[in-house]
Amino acid sequence: MSGLKLRNTVKKFTQVQVIHGVDLDIADGEFCVFVGPSGCGKSTLLRMIAGLEETTEGTIHIGEREVTKMDPAERGVAMVFQTYALYPHMTVAENMGFGLKMNGFPKEEINAKVTEASRILRLDDYLKRKPKALSGGQRQRVAIGRAIVRGPEVFLFDEPLSNLDAELRVEMRVEIARLHKEIGATMIYVTHDQVEAMTLADKIVVLRAGKIEQVGAPMDLYRDPDNRFVAGFIGSPSMNFCAGTFAAGGIRVEGFGIDHLAPPSSLTDAQKDVIVGVRPQHIKIDPSGSTHMVEHSESLGGVSYVYLRADNGERITVEAGEEAPAKNGDRVGLAIEIDRAMVFDAATEARIR
Repeated sequence: MSGLKLRNTVKKFTQVQVIHGVDLDIADGEFCVFVGPSGCGKSTLLRMIAGLEETTEGTIHIGEREVTKMDPAERGVAMVFQTYALYPHMTVAENMGFGLKMNGFPKEEINAKVTEASRILRLDDYLKRKPKALSGGQRQRVAIGRAIVRGPEVFLFDEPLSNLDAELRVEMRVEIARLHKEIGATMIYVTHDQVEAMTLADKIVVLRAGKIEQVGAPMDLYRDPDNRFVAGFIGSPSMNFCAGTFAAGGIRVEGFGIDHLAPPSSLTDAQKDVIVGVRPQHIKIDPSGSTHMVEHSESLGGVSYVYLRADNGERITVEAGEEAPAKNGDRVGLAIEIDRAMVFDAATEARIR
């Protein structure tokens, strides 16, 4: 297995630039997730690594080899797509071994590799079935098995769970995490779902508009985001943000009902307009208050979410216990864990620490 390095990688489609000078190191055996909203360039970057998109500028290294101009087949990567792309007339075993067969591998070696892949993916009972006799999750495992038999240096996953229902998505997340632990391969995984990113990744790369916003371990990004975008994208439900004003040595945040928040040490008098962020689980509802109106509440069994509107119109989400502590239309107050609040520059959206 091998790690991967991107250096000043750029992708342009005629006059439109979609990847802007990306630098990234992925260690050997690391599970790296590219995450970001639709159109941020994550799939394009993955396809550049695979060789399915030409790299306009910069270099890509897999292990010690520069692969920037190599054909996809020469790069030592295997890609699992959103669609399973299985041959309907072939059995599971034939689908998994077809690539090796086309490359002239001996039948005995193909059988051995398919047998090992089916063991890892728990497909032994399905090897003689055709795709139409499989569930969506089983088909995706076959697609992953087809990648495993190639013995690649790097596995690439392009939103592989998007076509599955919610229950199967959870099941396949566990399967992919187990697969990574068993074979120890370098894996790069693209998703727009930050829950998948948080649960699977050793390292998350947050992308926006073709640029890297932040790179780090999942909980590092959650606890210490560099800017408002990362703070809002990582974590579910999303962080609450309200406008604040810095004056007289403290920050006033009307939306949260905060009159005096101690400012970060680097905040100066010149930075008067700020954004303050607080996660839903760091806010509690005070039934004796009257600063916010309950617009809607959701009870999901073990947790509930209450959606509030402040008197200035700003909206806030609160994570509560099994049952919502207030009804729609009630007026309530907030009890905020002030030490958990984060402050961002209103103009640049950068974190103020």
